[in-house]
Amino acid sequence: MRRTTNAAPVAEGGTTVAPARRDRTKSGARTAAPSKHRRGPRPRGGWTPWLYLAPALAVLGALLVYPVYQLGLISFLEYTQAQVSGGEATRFRGLANYTDLFADDQFGQVLLATVGFAAACVVGTLAVGCALAVLLTRVRALPRLALLLAALGAWATPTITGSTVWLFLFDPDFGPVNRLLGLGDHSWTYGRYSAFLLVLLEVVWCSFPFVMITVYAGIRAVPAEVLEAAALDGASQWRIWRSVLAPILRPILGIVTVQSVIWDFKVFTQIYVMTGGGGIAGQNLVLNVYAYQKAFASSQYSLGSAIGVVMLLLLLAVTLGYLRLLRRQGEEL
Repeated sequence: MRRTTNAAPVAEGGTTVAPARRDRTKSGARTAAPSKHRRGPRPRGGWTPWLYLAPALAVLGALLVYPVYQLGLISFLEYTQAQVSGGEATRFRGLANYTDLFADDQFGQVLLATVGFAAACVVGTLAVGCALAVLLTRVRALPRLALLLAALGAWATPTITGSTVWLFLFDPDFGPVNRLLGLGDHSWTYGRYSAFLLVLLEVVWCSFPFVMITVYAGIRAVPAEVLEAAALDGASQWRIWRSVLAPILRPILGIVTVQSVIWDFKVFTQIYVMTGGGGIAGQNLVLNVYAYQKAFASSQYSLGSAIGVVMLLLLLAVTLGYLRLLRRQGEEL
């Protein structure tokens, strides 16, 4: 006699309907069984990324690694004009070049001047670039285009050309700035701080377009609803920047800050052209110009190389320290 408990119920019209519990059991068995043998996605790795990076790494190795190696090697040798001409043999001096360098009082003064000057340039560049980036989001299309073209023109100007033009603008005899300000024949490059100020203005002028365009692109990527909500809450433009935009743009600001630190710490052309090689009695020397004078004016190539190594280590320390600070704050770089 056939059991009736397992028979499928018959609905109207003679259509057979399978029990819901049986379907759930079968479907569960079908989906659960293959999951035991299913493998996860293969991790992306191996040698494929390195094959794509190989051309770039080869170029960097030729243009960066080898010169840095030679720079470090010369800094441990006695390498002057006598060794370059072959008149004397090259001697290994170890850390003697670094000892002589740190024992020089002028090196300490130049180092402090370089750090202060670079810090002022970075702050000025970031302030002007960020302010103009916010301004670009507030003006109409035509003024925005004019400001972008003017900024790109300043950015594209060669450094030596821009330095010469700024030097002419502030010339005590023919420059228009002194006439507009009524300063007569005031020489901006005679005093130490006025010369540094003049160079700082030129550095900010040729550096702010990078910050402005980068930050402006980041602001355009921020959802408009976020800014509208802050404005509806009564926040001022400064409060919106400080509390809304700056936290969102922190990774971008980190990149432009590191770039500005590297560029402004290595300033050479502006100081050399606008102060005549470092100012009166070397009052406007920075590390790059100081290294040039030691290496080429005094033919002390090993001492100039030691200054270059010190600059490299300082920049690496500042950059890595800043990136570590950003990572501690939860930013992905």
